[in-house]
Amino acid sequence: MGGRPILWHIMKIYLAHGLNDFVICCGYKGQVIKQFFRDYALDGADVRFDMRENTTTLLRTSTEPWRVTLVDTGLETMTGGRIRQAAKYLNDGPFCCTYGDGVGNVDITREIEFHKSKGVLATVTAVQPPGRFGAFTLHSGDDRVPAFKEKPGGDGAWINGGFFVLDRSVVDLIEDDQTIWERGPMEKLAADGQLAAFRHEGFWQPMDTLRDKQTLEALWAQGNAPWKTW
Repeated sequence: MGGRPILWHIMKIYLAHGLNDFVICCGYKGQVIKQFFRDYALDGADVRFDMRENTTTLLRTSTEPWRVTLVDTGLETMTGGRIRQAAKYLNDGPFCCTYGDGVGNVDITREIEFHKSKGVLATVTAVQPPGRFGAFTLHSGDDRVPAFKEKPGGDGAWINGGFFVLDRSVVDLIEDDQTIWERGPMEKLAADGQLAAFRHEGFWQPMDTLRDKQTLEALWAQGNAPWKTW
Protein backbone atom coordinates (compact mmCIF):
# COMPACT_ATOMS: atom_id res chain seq x y z
CA MET A 1 0.00 0.00 0.00
CA GLY A 2 1.30 3.43 -0.87
CA GLY A 3 4.25 1.87 -2.65
CA ARG A 4 5.37 0.02 0.49
CA PRO A 5 5.07 -3.71 1.27
CA ILE A 6 2.60 -4.81 3.93
CA LEU A 7 5.57 -5.76 6.12
CA TRP A 8 6.53 -2.07 6.30
CA HIS A 9 3.01 -1.17 7.43
CA ILE A 10 3.05 -3.84 10.15
CA MET A 11 6.40 -2.61 11.44
CA LYS A 12 5.11 0.96 11.51
CA ILE A 13 2.17 -0.21 13.65
CA TYR A 14 4.60 -1.64 16.20
CA LEU A 15 6.89 1.38 16.02
CA ALA A 16 3.95 3.59 17.00
CA HIS A 17 4.01 1.68 20.30
CA GLY A 18 7.74 2.11 20.83
CA LEU A 19 8.82 -1.29 19.49
CA ASN A 20 11.68 -1.10 17.00
CA ASP A 21 13.65 -4.36 17.31
CA PHE A 22 12.39 -6.90 14.77
CA VAL A 23 13.24 -10.50 13.95
CA ILE A 24 11.72 -11.44 10.60
CA CYS A 25 11.28 -15.08 9.61
CA CYS A 26 12.08 -15.33 5.91
CA GLY A 27 10.88 -18.12 3.67
CA TYR A 28 9.31 -17.65 0.25
CA LYS A 29 10.71 -14.50 -1.41
CA GLY A 30 13.14 -14.14 1.48
CA GLN A 31 15.77 -12.71 -0.84
CA VAL A 32 13.38 -9.96 -1.91
CA ILE A 33 12.81 -9.04 1.74
CA LYS A 34 16.56 -8.90 2.35
CA GLN A 35 17.06 -6.70 -0.70
CA PHE A 36 14.29 -4.37 0.45
CA PHE A 37 15.95 -3.69 3.79
CA ARG A 38 19.39 -3.49 2.22
CA ASP A 39 18.19 -0.71 -0.06
CA TYR A 40 15.72 0.91 2.34
CA ALA A 41 18.38 2.79 4.28
CA LEU A 42 19.50 4.43 1.04
CA ASP A 43 16.00 5.58 0.17
CA GLY A 44 15.93 9.35 0.64
CA ALA A 45 19.37 9.43 2.27
CA ASP A 46 22.51 11.42 1.60
CA VAL A 47 25.26 8.87 0.97
CA ARG A 48 29.01 9.01 0.52
CA PHE A 49 30.71 6.19 -1.41
CA ASP A 50 34.47 6.22 -0.86
CA MET A 51 35.94 4.11 -3.64
CA ARG A 52 39.48 4.44 -2.32
CA GLU A 53 38.59 3.18 1.15
CA ASN A 54 35.80 0.89 -0.07
CA THR A 55 33.34 2.35 2.45
CA THR A 56 29.75 3.57 2.38
CA THR A 57 28.61 6.27 4.82
CA LEU A 58 25.05 7.45 5.39
CA LEU A 59 25.38 11.18 5.99
CA ARG A 60 21.69 11.84 6.55
CA THR A 61 18.79 9.44 6.60
CA SER A 62 15.07 9.71 7.30
CA THR A 63 14.51 6.01 7.94
CA GLU A 64 12.92 4.65 11.09
CA PRO A 65 15.10 3.65 14.07
CA TRP A 66 14.62 -0.04 13.37
CA ARG A 67 16.96 -2.91 14.10
CA VAL A 68 16.02 -5.74 11.76
CA THR A 69 17.29 -9.30 11.97
CA LEU A 70 16.38 -11.43 8.95
CA VAL A 71 16.35 -15.18 9.61
CA ASP A 72 16.29 -17.67 6.74
CA THR A 73 13.81 -20.20 8.17
CA GLY A 74 13.31 -22.24 4.98
CA LEU A 75 10.59 -22.70 2.41
CA GLU A 76 8.79 -25.67 3.99
CA THR A 77 8.98 -24.68 7.67
CA MET A 78 5.66 -24.37 9.51
CA THR A 79 4.64 -21.37 11.64
CA GLY A 80 5.82 -22.90 14.90
CA GLY A 81 9.09 -23.98 13.38
CA ARG A 82 9.78 -20.44 12.23
CA ILE A 83 9.28 -19.10 15.76
CA ARG A 84 11.58 -21.83 17.06
CA GLN A 85 14.34 -20.89 14.62
CA ALA A 86 14.02 -17.18 15.41
CA ALA A 87 14.11 -17.77 19.17
CA LYS A 88 17.90 -17.61 19.36
CA TYR A 89 17.69 -13.92 18.50
CA LEU A 90 15.08 -13.11 21.16
CA ASN A 91 15.60 -11.71 24.63
CA ASP A 92 14.44 -13.59 27.72
CA GLY A 93 11.33 -11.47 28.35
CA PRO A 94 7.93 -11.48 26.61
CA PHE A 95 7.90 -10.72 22.90
CA CYS A 96 5.33 -9.75 20.30
CA CYS A 97 4.69 -12.02 17.35
CA THR A 98 2.54 -11.58 14.27
CA TYR A 99 1.97 -12.87 10.77
CA GLY A 100 2.97 -10.84 7.74
CA ASP A 101 -0.43 -10.70 6.08
CA GLY A 102 -2.74 -8.49 8.11
CA VAL A 103 -3.06 -4.99 9.55
CA GLY A 104 -5.22 -3.34 12.18
CA ASN A 105 -5.34 -0.48 14.66
CA VAL A 106 -4.61 -2.89 17.50
CA ASP A 107 -3.50 -1.16 20.71
CA ILE A 108 -0.25 -3.08 21.11
CA THR A 109 0.71 -1.20 24.27
CA ARG A 110 -2.54 -2.13 25.96
CA GLU A 111 -2.26 -5.73 24.76
CA ILE A 112 1.18 -6.06 26.36
CA GLU A 113 -0.17 -4.65 29.62
CA PHE A 114 -3.16 -7.01 29.38
CA HIS A 115 -0.84 -9.98 28.85
CA LYS A 116 1.24 -9.15 31.90
CA SER A 117 -1.84 -8.60 34.06
CA LYS A 118 -3.28 -12.03 33.19
CA GLY A 119 -0.17 -13.96 34.20
CA VAL A 120 -0.44 -16.33 31.25
CA LEU A 121 2.17 -17.58 28.81
CA ALA A 122 0.41 -16.40 25.66
CA THR A 123 -2.09 -13.77 24.56
CA VAL A 124 -3.79 -13.72 21.18
CA THR A 125 -5.67 -10.79 19.70
CA ALA A 126 -9.28 -11.82 19.14
CA VAL A 127 -11.13 -10.15 16.28
CA GLN A 128 -14.44 -10.51 14.51
CA PRO A 129 -13.91 -10.73 10.74
CA PRO A 130 -15.67 -8.29 8.43
CA GLY A 131 -18.57 -9.64 6.41
CA ARG A 132 -18.14 -10.26 2.69
CA PHE A 133 -21.68 -10.86 1.46
CA GLY A 134 -25.16 -9.49 1.94
CA ALA A 135 -27.04 -11.58 4.50
CA PHE A 136 -30.68 -12.32 5.19
CA THR A 137 -32.85 -14.79 7.07
CA LEU A 138 -35.27 -17.27 5.54
CA HIS A 139 -38.02 -18.95 7.53
CA SER A 140 -39.13 -22.50 6.80
CA GLY A 141 -41.97 -22.58 4.28
CA ASP A 142 -41.71 -18.86 3.49
CA ASP A 143 -39.81 -17.57 0.45
CA ARG A 144 -40.13 -13.92 1.40
CA VAL A 145 -37.09 -12.14 2.85
CA PRO A 146 -38.08 -10.44 6.14
CA ALA A 147 -34.86 -8.41 6.47
CA PHE A 148 -31.66 -7.83 4.54
CA LYS A 149 -28.30 -6.46 5.63
CA GLU A 150 -25.47 -5.75 3.19
CA LYS A 151 -22.13 -7.18 4.33
CA PRO A 152 -22.81 -7.42 8.07
CA GLY A 153 -20.06 -8.03 10.58
CA GLY A 154 -19.01 -11.49 11.67
CA ASP A 155 -21.47 -13.99 13.06
CA GLY A 156 -20.38 -13.25 16.60
CA ALA A 157 -17.46 -15.67 16.61
CA TRP A 158 -14.02 -14.44 17.63
CA ILE A 159 -11.06 -15.56 15.54
CA ASN A 160 -7.27 -15.42 15.76
CA GLY A 161 -6.31 -11.89 14.68
CA GLY A 162 -2.63 -12.75 14.48
CA PHE A 163 -1.16 -10.24 16.95
CA PHE A 164 0.36 -12.20 19.85
CA VAL A 165 2.23 -11.43 23.05
CA LEU A 166 4.22 -14.48 24.15
CA ASP A 167 6.47 -15.45 27.00
CA ARG A 168 9.85 -16.77 25.92
CA SER A 169 9.07 -20.18 27.44
CA VAL A 170 6.40 -20.99 24.81
CA VAL A 171 9.25 -21.86 22.45
CA ASP A 172 9.72 -25.05 24.50
CA LEU A 173 6.31 -26.24 23.24
CA ILE A 174 7.54 -26.22 19.63
CA GLU A 175 9.04 -29.60 18.77
CA ASP A 176 10.57 -29.03 15.35
CA ASP A 177 10.30 -27.22 12.01
CA GLN A 178 7.08 -29.05 11.14
CA THR A 179 5.22 -27.86 14.23
CA ILE A 180 2.22 -25.71 13.38
CA TRP A 181 1.97 -23.00 16.03
CA GLU A 182 -1.83 -22.86 15.83
CA ARG A 183 -2.17 -26.61 16.43
CA GLY A 184 -0.18 -28.32 19.18
CA PRO A 185 1.33 -25.33 21.03
CA MET A 186 -1.75 -23.09 21.05
CA GLU A 187 -4.08 -25.99 21.79
CA LYS A 188 -1.93 -27.02 24.76
CA LEU A 189 -1.72 -23.47 26.05
CA ALA A 190 -5.51 -23.19 25.89
CA ALA A 191 -6.02 -26.57 27.60
CA ASP A 192 -3.63 -25.54 30.39
CA GLY A 193 -5.36 -22.20 30.93
CA GLN A 194 -2.30 -20.33 29.67
CA LEU A 195 -3.87 -18.61 26.63
CA ALA A 196 -5.69 -15.30 27.05
CA ALA A 197 -7.69 -13.39 24.43
CA PHE A 198 -7.27 -9.65 24.00
CA ARG A 199 -10.49 -8.48 22.38
CA HIS A 200 -9.97 -5.98 19.56
CA GLU A 201 -13.15 -4.39 18.25
CA GLY A 202 -11.48 -1.85 15.99
CA PHE A 203 -10.28 -2.16 12.42
CA TRP A 204 -8.68 -5.42 11.31
CA GLN A 205 -8.15 -6.69 7.78
CA PRO A 206 -6.14 -9.62 6.43
CA MET A 207 -4.50 -9.61 3.01
CA ASP A 208 -5.29 -13.16 1.94
CA THR A 209 -6.64 -12.48 -1.54
CA LEU A 210 -6.27 -10.01 -4.39
CA ARG A 211 -9.58 -8.53 -3.31
CA ASP A 212 -8.20 -7.91 0.19
CA LYS A 213 -5.14 -6.23 -1.31
CA GLN A 214 -7.28 -3.97 -3.47
CA THR A 215 -9.44 -3.05 -0.47
CA LEU A 216 -6.43 -2.04 1.61
CA GLU A 217 -4.81 -0.15 -1.25
CA ALA A 218 -8.04 1.78 -1.84
CA LEU A 219 -8.27 2.77 1.83
CA TRP A 220 -4.68 4.00 1.77
CA ALA A 221 -5.16 5.93 -1.48
CA GLN A 222 -8.26 7.62 -0.04
CA GLY A 223 -6.35 8.71 3.05
CA ASN A 224 -8.65 6.54 5.14
CA ALA A 225 -6.33 3.81 6.41
CA PRO A 226 -7.45 2.99 9.99
CA TRP A 227 -4.28 1.01 10.68
CA LYS A 228 -2.14 4.12 10.15
CA THR A 229 -1.68 4.95 13.82
CA TRP A 230 1.70 6.64 13.36
